[in-house]
Amino acid sequence: MTNAMGNERPAAAEGGGCGGREVIRVLVADDQRVVREGLELVLGLMPEVEVVGSAGDGAEAVRLAEERGPDIVLMDLRMPRCDGVEATRLLRARRPATRVIVLTTYSDDRSVLDALRAGARGYLTKDAGSVEIRQALHQVLNDQAVVDPAVQHHLLDAIATASPAAASSLPDGLTPREAEVLTLIATGLTNPEIAVRLVISEGTVKSHINHLLAKIDARDRAQAVAYAYRKGLTS
Repeated sequence: MTNAMGNERPAAAEGGGCGGREVIRVLVADDQRVVREGLELVLGLMPEVEVVGSAGDGAEAVRLAEERGPDIVLMDLRMPRCDGVEATRLLRARRPATRVIVLTTYSDDRSVLDALRAGARGYLTKDAGSVEIRQALHQVLNDQAVVDPAVQHHLLDAIATASPAAASSLPDGLTPREAEVLTLIATGLTNPEIAVRLVISEGTVKSHINHLLAKIDARDRAQAVAYAYRKGLTS
């Protein structure tokens, strides 16, 4: 199955679930047992979700992911032996079809940015509710970046070491409009929301996104978000 951007969905997510619903295979990785069990309980109440395992550190998470082929790993950042950033980097190299959503607290802002650079598709706070978690799972499978509004401004403060680039010195040949679209992606807006904000069609938004992804050598929106943070293309 392919999404609107032409990327293939993981094969495991295409099986028929309850009532024909797609099954989302999820692996939970956190060094705190109470957090793991809480997440498993929440995920277990979602009929379209199958929890395929849980890990207490990053090394175990990578091993289980290779064995069980989850569609998504909910990855804690601070774990012994192998932290969430390194585990995410290893997963992107060894099992690129598996998406990673990092779990964070307010004190993890820098690590979240590192995780996005390593290939994570987004992040959630550890106190996210079932509605937010379910929405994040579906967004990530559709190659949308997941940026939890509760900590977004903390992350932006942590990486805002430079002012936005001037239009005359935009990196990698980006046009002012492409940079504007990239900035809106970084704030978590969807294509329809960007279209409304810029008063352009969704087709034009998709065209800008395809062009800017090619220019910055990014595979998806999550990498584009990390790029925007690195380059200071945030307001």
